[in-house]
Amino acid sequence: MARSSTAFAVDRTVPGLIVKIGDYPLHHGGVGAIRSLGRLGVPMYAITEDRFTPAATSRYLHGRCVWPTTGREDPQQLVEVLLRIGKRIGRPAVLIPTDEEAAVLIGEYADVLGSHFLFPRTEAGLPRRLASKQGLYELCVEHGIPSPASVFPESLSDIEDFAARARFPVVAKNREAFQRRRHPSVAGTTLIAGPDQLVGLARDWGTRPDVILQEYLPREEAEDWIVHAYFDADSTALSLFTGVKVRSWPPHAGMTACAYVVDNPELAELTAQFVKRVGFSGIVDLDWRYDRRDGAYKLLDFNPRMGAQFRLFENEAGIDVVRAQHLDLTGRKVPEAEQRAGQRFVVENIDLPALLAYRRSGYTTPHAPSRATGTELAWLAADDLKPFFTMLARFVGPGARHLVELRRASRRARAMNGGSVRPFPARAVGGTAGPAATPWGGERT
Repeated sequence: MARSSTAFAVDRTVPGLIVKIGDYPLHHGGVGAIRSLGRLGVPMYAITEDRFTPAATSRYLHGRCVWPTTGREDPQQLVEVLLRIGKRIGRPAVLIPTDEEAAVLIGEYADVLGSHFLFPRTEAGLPRRLASKQGLYELCVEHGIPSPASVFPESLSDIEDFAARARFPVVAKNREAFQRRRHPSVAGTTLIAGPDQLVGLARDWGTRPDVILQEYLPREEAEDWIVHAYFDADSTALSLFTGVKVRSWPPHAGMTACAYVVDNPELAELTAQFVKRVGFSGIVDLDWRYDRRDGAYKLLDFNPRMGAQFRLFENEAGIDVVRAQHLDLTGRKVPEAEQRAGQRFVVENIDLPALLAYRRSGYTTPHAPSRATGTELAWLAADDLKPFFTMLARFVGPGARHLVELRRASRRARAMNGGSVRPFPARAVGGTAGPAATPWGGERT
């Protein structure tokens, strides 16, 4: 659903550039950002895997850079190509990263990239630390923010000791954002049912496992909440939104398939305080899980960049986090207004299988509204149809097979748990110790 009425004016002389690192062409967040600013007349550019991705076909895209990346390139090479793209654009552009790799690269090479681009400035190492499972856990402990109990084993012996005392099931994840593309130890979030399975998997993790072992918060006793916000140079929230995740794909462990805007002042304040304390500036996408057993919101993930479902959130003045960033970086005031409670966001290609899976499991989200006040679709938009049909063309075939693979993975987890676009070419490129590893167990408090 396109929303065109706004009470503000953007600087149309400052373009935006969607920056992505890695091969994931079916990314609705990038399409949403192109539409969000493009509808306001902002010239939008994007890095795309090829000329036939949904983002590359949007009528609101002014130019594309076909630049296939893997996430394993040398950072200096990535920066050099980004600088060439900036020179081709010919004027400073607002950078909009869509993944952790891009956010970390921008943060760590801010002094070099600042000559050609606009982006929020923050401590150079902070985006990497926030995107790291270990780094985020350490920050949560330091600032008193609830999070699932976690350990960071340094050897197979550590894992064997942990397995002998821990309460199962537990969750295994890669420690670092970059790890998933370079040398992943585990395939995303992995639910481990018992000690034998854990030790068996760990034998393939190398001499120093790059994993985090985390307390499992049972879905029967939890709710998944999301917070999207934009923080200015003083780490003050200029726009902040809260919502509840109703369905994800794969079920209970993947990307958002359906979510609602739900007012949650307590969670908004908790987020604002944490970001202020760590001193981050920019767009954030946070995943929280409300644990009904102790009444605490526990921080699972801190994405220091735009989230794929950000278009769920828009306030009554027409501001989303991407618009807020562009306004702030171009010296414009960001209008304040209430979020549009009751709005729904649906990702068409994954919500149908997610809906079927959730109905079979009987899982419900108490805080979800009984009826949506409006629906934002991830792909289909009456004023920009090509991305939707491009998504369908790419999703059928390899995408459908991938969906089947994800579905099989989710079953295994349940079993364990009981306008025209002008080409914009660029030359392609080639391919601290954490807290002590102490198992949790015994009675929960």
